[in-house]
Amino acid sequence: MFLAYIVIFLFVMFVSFTVCYQMKRYAGKFGLMDFPGDRKIHNQPVPTCGGLGIFAGVILFFAICQLILFAPTQLQTILPQSISIRLDGLMQRSLQLWILLGFGTIVFLLGVLDDKFNLHWVIRISVQTLAAILAVWQGWRLTIFIDLPILTGILSVIWIVGLTNSFNMLDNMNGLSGGVAAICGIFLAIVMILSPNPSSLEPQFFVAGFLIVLVASIVGFLLHNNPFYANLFMGNSGSYFIGFLMAVSTLIATFSSNSQLPQTIFVPIIILAIPLYDMISVIIIRIKNCKSPFEGDKNHFSHRLVELGLNRTQSVLTIYLATIICCIGAVLLYQVSFSGAILILAQIIMMLLLVAILEVAAKYNEENRKQK
Repeated sequence: MFLAYIVIFLFVMFVSFTVCYQMKRYAGKFGLMDFPGDRKIHNQPVPTCGGLGIFAGVILFFAICQLILFAPTQLQTILPQSISIRLDGLMQRSLQLWILLGFGTIVFLLGVLDDKFNLHWVIRISVQTLAAILAVWQGWRLTIFIDLPILTGILSVIWIVGLTNSFNMLDNMNGLSGGVAAICGIFLAIVMILSPNPSSLEPQFFVAGFLIVLVASIVGFLLHNNPFYANLFMGNSGSYFIGFLMAVSTLIATFSSNSQLPQTIFVPIIILAIPLYDMISVIIIRIKNCKSPFEGDKNHFSHRLVELGLNRTQSVLTIYLATIICCIGAVLLYQVSFSGAILILAQIIMMLLLVAILEVAAKYNEENRKQK
């Protein structure tokens, strides 16, 4: 099965990389360019169609899988046994898969229009909320041991819309949003393999495989946009698509495989702590400065690290490291008791508080220096 995952990963990565490469030629014709000015840090126009490569890598792969499912049995027998034995399960969940991708397509197209026309935030949030409501209506909602469907439904919608926008807000430096999403996706897939479904007692290969495909498509894009080199942006289409699929994947997944490990419900929050921290801290800063939470600025986590003295590449790599630390803590939740889980949660919270204190101290010192 491991070899099959590698082959799938390389294929999807190649598709995403190729589509991204080709689309750079036509971005200008479709008006999908990001021009210098205002808060922009680049000096020349940059194509913003990288999201199409990410989208194409995911959709094309699953379209091929669907064709294989409809293929004659003789053709299916040439597939590796590790894959062929799971075709029946994939067929049973194919409708669910395409419904998810359909909702993701809505969010992706919203991002394309936003990249081209700079839509008002009311339109963006409204469409995202509609897609989230449809996902929850489909049955994908938080399982937090609360028997109040209305409450869990509302929280699920907030979770989806929040994560969709958190990855969009994180997309402010080269390789940042895509790299963090790839790290989070890899660790979520690892958790899915380590955490058996309570009903079947088997690893959650469906969700893990879906996440691996998404990560592979993101990596294909990262070959064009990373902390060291960038000639293509993913645009809002890419960040919306990634955030939405990551959010819904965590709702489809079952994290608590054992009733004796209730702490595992915190796994997605810990893995996705950095995007959530960036979004929440930025919103607080904007409200404190009497600005709209939807008005762009340079108060993001990455920008604040630059104010501490790091350059942009170092800032992005530092956020990668912080993301990995959080993700490792999430995996450890399956290896410890409830009291041990509390210590892990406390450690991650204190790490984020330490970062916040350093940021506030740096800003305070900078303001004092300017006054003198």
